[in-house]
Amino acid sequence: MNRRRLLIRAIPIAIALLVVWLQFFSAEKITNEAGRVTRVALSSEQEVALGIQSYQQVLSESRVVRDGPAYTMVKRVADRLAAATGESGSKFPWEVSVVESSQVNAFCLPGGKIVVYTGIIPVAKNDAGLATVMGHEMAHATLRHGSERLLKQKTTNALLTGVSFSLGDMEPEQQRAVMGAIGAGAQYGFLLPFSRDHESEADAVGLAYMARAGYDPREAVGFWERMGEAGGGGAPPEFMSTHPASNTRISQLKELMPDAVQLYEKSRVK
Repeated sequence: MNRRRLLIRAIPIAIALLVVWLQFFSAEKITNEAGRVTRVALSSEQEVALGIQSYQQVLSESRVVRDGPAYTMVKRVADRLAAATGESGSKFPWEVSVVESSQVNAFCLPGGKIVVYTGIIPVAKNDAGLATVMGHEMAHATLRHGSERLLKQKTTNALLTGVSFSLGDMEPEQQRAVMGAIGAGAQYGFLLPFSRDHESEADAVGLAYMARAGYDPREAVGFWERMGEAGGGGAPPEFMSTHPASNTRISQLKELMPDAVQLYEKSRVK
């Protein structure tokens, strides 16, 4: 390959690297709830606005439960957890809705809008089980994981675009093969491990939230065991998943348990 062709290929990658540099260093730098220094793509105000918009859309397309035992249970747990998020969650406009659905799921949007599907209630079994999953989802919001993932996705896309332009002189089939390999490398070597790290971080912070709220953190192990069973064992290998394997998650929770139990014991003597 002659020098001219090398230069032609290098220019798009250099431009992409400059874009990534600008995206990264212009992004807000924060120390998150877990004490980790990171950068995020959106301001807190933008996150709240995005969360409200998405929340309203979900509710408009769902059958919302406004009373009854499930609603009372979810509301009770959400109120206690919100109070336990401390300074990181003190400015969040926390709000929770229950949606009639067989989905075994719950989520918290950026800014503190929570949705719990009735399908997860039997798996939770009790308030502590529900606090496990809700604390985990609320931790994603206080940790600002969505905004952090958005920044990572933007920088990854910028790099992939630069590489794609640099390969413009290749045959289309060859270019697709190369980009497919690079894309898979980014997905399995960077984006998915990053997502799994977020899940583990939310587990740790969520465990602290439930303990501070007065829910026995030891119940978390049983909840995630039941979640694994509810999945029917059909989860992909860990390296292909956005979430840690059930065994990995439970092992990590057990390591965190002594500190969480101390927080729980302190909450009981207040």
